[in-house]
Amino acid sequence: MRQILNFNADWLFTKEACDTPVSLPTGWEAISLPHSWNATDGQDGGNDYYRGACWYVKTIEKDSLPVADRYYLELQGANSSADVYLAGKHLAHHDGGYSTWRVDLTDHLTGSDLLAVKVDNSPNETVYPQMADFTFYGGLYRDVNIICVPESHFDLDYYGGPGLKVTPVVQDKNASVGIDVWVENGKENQSFVYTITDREGNVVFRQEDKDTACVAELENVHLWHGRKDPYLYTATVELMEDGQVIDAVSARFGCRFFEIDPDNGFILNGEEYPLRGVSRHQDRWGIGNALLPEHHEEDIDLIMEVGATTIRLAHYQHAQYFYDLCDEKGLVIWAEIPYISKHMPGGRENTISQMKELITQNYNHPSIVVWGLSNEIGIGGNAEDMQDNHHVLNDLCHEMDSTRLTTIAAVSMCKMDDPYLQIPDVVSYNHYFGWYGGETSMNGPWFDKFHQTHPKLPIGCSEYGCEALNWHTSDPMQGDYTEEYQSYYHEELIKQLFTRKYLWATHVWNMFDFGADARCEGGENGQNHKGLVTMDRKYKKDSFYAYKAWLSDDPFVHLCSKRYIDRVEEVTKVTVYSNQPEVELFANGVSLGKKTAEDHFFKFDVPNVGETKLEAVAGDLRDEATIRKVDTFNEEYRLKEEGAVINWFDVTTREGYLCLNDKMSEVLKTLRGKLLFAKLAKKLLGGGKKDDKVKEAGKKAKASSKKIKAAGFEIKPDSGMMQMMGGFTVLRLFTLMGGMANVKFTKEELLDINKKLNKIRKKK
Repeated sequence: MRQILNFNADWLFTKEACDTPVSLPTGWEAISLPHSWNATDGQDGGNDYYRGACWYVKTIEKDSLPVADRYYLELQGANSSADVYLAGKHLAHHDGGYSTWRVDLTDHLTGSDLLAVKVDNSPNETVYPQMADFTFYGGLYRDVNIICVPESHFDLDYYGGPGLKVTPVVQDKNASVGIDVWVENGKENQSFVYTITDREGNVVFRQEDKDTACVAELENVHLWHGRKDPYLYTATVELMEDGQVIDAVSARFGCRFFEIDPDNGFILNGEEYPLRGVSRHQDRWGIGNALLPEHHEEDIDLIMEVGATTIRLAHYQHAQYFYDLCDEKGLVIWAEIPYISKHMPGGRENTISQMKELITQNYNHPSIVVWGLSNEIGIGGNAEDMQDNHHVLNDLCHEMDSTRLTTIAAVSMCKMDDPYLQIPDVVSYNHYFGWYGGETSMNGPWFDKFHQTHPKLPIGCSEYGCEALNWHTSDPMQGDYTEEYQSYYHEELIKQLFTRKYLWATHVWNMFDFGADARCEGGENGQNHKGLVTMDRKYKKDSFYAYKAWLSDDPFVHLCSKRYIDRVEEVTKVTVYSNQPEVELFANGVSLGKKTAEDHFFKFDVPNVGETKLEAVAGDLRDEATIRKVDTFNEEYRLKEEGAVINWFDVTTREGYLCLNDKMSEVLKTLRGKLLFAKLAKKLLGGGKKDDKVKEAGKKAKASSKKIKAAGFEIKPDSGMMQMMGGFTVLRLFTLMGGMANVKFTKEELLDINKKLNKIRKKK
């Protein structure tokens, strides 16, 4: 019988480049798996985390292994390319850092052999991902096992799969369950015993057959129905020889059917089942991608608590254990490969192999309903080769799996009539109106326009969000990184997205803050802070509870802005989130009244005198907070960007006149504002007297403009991109554009622009 031995303990590790080791080295670091060498430097900012080749070695004593005919090394995650050596001999190479793969060691084991695994996350032009807003943690960051099997065994070689494929087809109250297996070194005298058990362990089907496929008919089948009823069956196939079981494989599966309707969204088992949820990156503070089971369990518990019905597992294949948890909890999953941001002409074969691994290894999971072909791939250019790559992947998905649909996540600037949107079965867009420019109010109307333009193409929102850290204000503004602006943003997006039933799925970006070592914003470098929960999973931001109020049936009440205690205003606004029909707020024991809120967001005006204990009450539920009146704003609540030439609160303002803190849309309403920025743009892009810095910036800006046009994102006066830019403050736009063109404006230059703006009266 098959035995699986965990092989995580007692490895030696080095970052130092060296020849292939043939004997146990000295001076290397002793580690256990899972492990990543970027657990710290991949999260601290600077975009300087180590990307290169590292070595893991361990001795295999054949006599210590169970007696078996074949021995396979199983690696469940080695990012991003890896080579396996035994006693100095090269046995295998694998490209792709997020999937399971195996190596047959049998014919090379001699007794006591040094196993060496070289893992490499170096930049290259053939293995995805290479350009993306997250850290590509290097390491053997998932389990490594030794699988011991007889000569005849269920297949272990085909794209890391289980050698077992279960395909349920629901028909009225019954289901036909197709079961296929693949066997290596099979013999004529062998047979298979097919068994299906229900959740309680009762046998509901059993059949012995010589064929490697059978169909089980289940009457009055119990459907897998998402969070409402995630019912799972188990299929087991035993390989029999001379009346003995010599190998066996099993898989849990669910019987369900679904469709995605362009008007009514996701429909599960004939019932409308809105997919409203989150995206998930797998990494954690201080450990990178090297997760333990308890980390996956904590993540799934938090996602269940917020009330999500769906997860987009971005932007790569996640751990099998997490897919198992999604099956158990009833979460509907978007699974994808890391074909992201930049199409690489030399990477096509890697997209194909990663998609084959994703589907082969995850086919039996009922939670998965769509295969994601790519994410924001148009950023790197919408070339013909990229379009063809998508056709290849789309056809491959349908060939390997006729039971699921395909999708893409398109970048916001992608035009609605882009031909590559017609390739997958359904599409989604990543939109950040209200954070990266534009206004929050633009989101819903944009989707309405798409739905009107493509009435037969299901549309969803695959990313939306904004960043928040421990900064606070009573006057939240786009780009301030405060918890209060994030709350406002998500309140607005919830009301717009959740009330449009045609959206087949919506996924918040992101459930958790995650490592992005190239990032330098918000006051804490090396992370993307759009999560509803901090990267260490210790703090649920207020926006977490905004979603819980809409999605969860578990009664709760939550007082927002608990970390915002010192306030200067005489009357301050207090927000309470709850899924209860009525909330009463008390200030130092005195009721400020009861309120109802159809949108679950309860707003109160609270007198701010001395120190006030707030208590929100909804039935038997209570939550508390404290506020305190102060004369001057507590600067500990305000983000001061390190290295910033000028912060927004340093800008001189004049009542009724423009300044750097005004949005571009306000500036461009005025004739003098248009003329001012036309002159600045002309100077930057060419024309007039220019110093060397401006000339260089102009060249880079022109090059960027050509790339944008080539990608199909040409900015026109009435375009969505122009609307997005209008949502930026002048200061934030200059900071962003200056970074893109790699030119920094001095404090004096910015103050001079502000001085000119201060002379232009705002248009009423």
